[in-house]
Amino acid sequence: MADTEPVPLDVPGLAEPEYDVQVSLADLQADPNNPLYSVQKFEDLKLSEELLKGLVAMNFYKPSKIQERALPLLMGNPPQNLIGQSQSGTGKTAAFVLNILSRINVQENHPQALILAPSRELARQIQGVILTMGQFMDGLVVTPAIPDPSKRGQRTTGHVIVGTPGTVIDLLRRRSLESRGLRVLVLDEADSMLDQQGLGDQCKRVKSMVPPSIQVVLFSATFPEKVIEFAEAFAPNSNKLTLKHEELTVEGIKQFFFDCDSEQSKYETLVKFYGLLTVNSSIIFCKRRDTAQEIEKRMLSDGHEVAHLSAALEGSDRDTVIDRFRQGGAKVLITTNVLARGIDVSSVTMVVNYDIPELGNGHADPETYLHRIGRTGRFGRVGVAVTFISNKKQWEQLSEITAHFNTEIKNLNKDDWDDVEKTVHEAIKLAKQEQAKAITSRAAAQQAEPSTS
Repeated sequence: MADTEPVPLDVPGLAEPEYDVQVSLADLQADPNNPLYSVQKFEDLKLSEELLKGLVAMNFYKPSKIQERALPLLMGNPPQNLIGQSQSGTGKTAAFVLNILSRINVQENHPQALILAPSRELARQIQGVILTMGQFMDGLVVTPAIPDPSKRGQRTTGHVIVGTPGTVIDLLRRRSLESRGLRVLVLDEADSMLDQQGLGDQCKRVKSMVPPSIQVVLFSATFPEKVIEFAEAFAPNSNKLTLKHEELTVEGIKQFFFDCDSEQSKYETLVKFYGLLTVNSSIIFCKRRDTAQEIEKRMLSDGHEVAHLSAALEGSDRDTVIDRFRQGGAKVLITTNVLARGIDVSSVTMVVNYDIPELGNGHADPETYLHRIGRTGRFGRVGVAVTFISNKKQWEQLSEITAHFNTEIKNLNKDDWDDVEKTVHEAIKLAKQEQAKAITSRAAAQQAEPSTS
């Protein structure tokens, strides 16, 4: 069974935002027939019957915008490298998984694809996507490469390996993971992987230990300019798919903030806000793991049902917590940036920035803010993001975020809770109305398009 809940792209009530996907080919002169086009149907890719059935099992009936452009470039032969920037929740995982499964020969019992992710939670989620999409490929084996003391010393086998960079390096060093037959290397959330000094070095070492002819695929929702040069060196001669900077927002998410007087006031406001957090599922992001632990401790003592997940927990405990959250056993999850990237839990409709994400220089971190609030509103669902501020520095950081995305973040009056509840409910209602209009508009536009068949 999958560890995630893939979402259909054409189910009534869901509207995928219209993004302008910019395409840059590695060498336009190399092949005048290079497939720079949009596939309208998965069948156009000449996929096996097993993979087409897998896509249906995931409720994917037609390619998303990023998939329309990415898949012909990803799945061409000979394989070419790709750097892809795709909004959270638009099907980028399914795109690189489909490419991998189309290149796997299940009759060959050795690792053929390697996927690196920044956290064990994301690695396990990707494993779930592969198992769902590949469930009709008889004999397919997908193996996680994440810290697990019980498996130390054992060989890591399987057709697809999904893991974190440090564990994969350890397996390659000890020759517990055979790399000679690898055909595809994927970095998910690549900007985070390449930007962090430790992970960036680890990813380079992994690449030095795999065949030089391997297809390298980098995907992320954001690619800051400082990372692009590193990415281009890591995946040389790559095709590129990017979104315009001004489109790096999450449609369907209404953004608010609470202006608090102190850290104590922040906590008291959060407790009062708890009732709205449990309508569906919510994630509270903190800057530090000790803050997350302290909030969990205080809220539990006050009788509130919450769970905590951070790097302070052992791996198996982290697995238990995230699985419990996915299954609805806990409605509110308190965490750090370990869950800011890639995690998809379909029931999440509220994200709280208890602490504003910040860079090492003290300025706001807009990319992490975008990744955090992207945990809701996925595939056009509606959602709410609420940020807490309690001093001048945090106010300045919030102003940096609004300026960066040219967006409005509205104030919630913590002294009038009837008004807070009304405002949040109206925001969700308005977002649903906007969503319905977008669906109607798209349907009308599609009907008006001349047939190309």
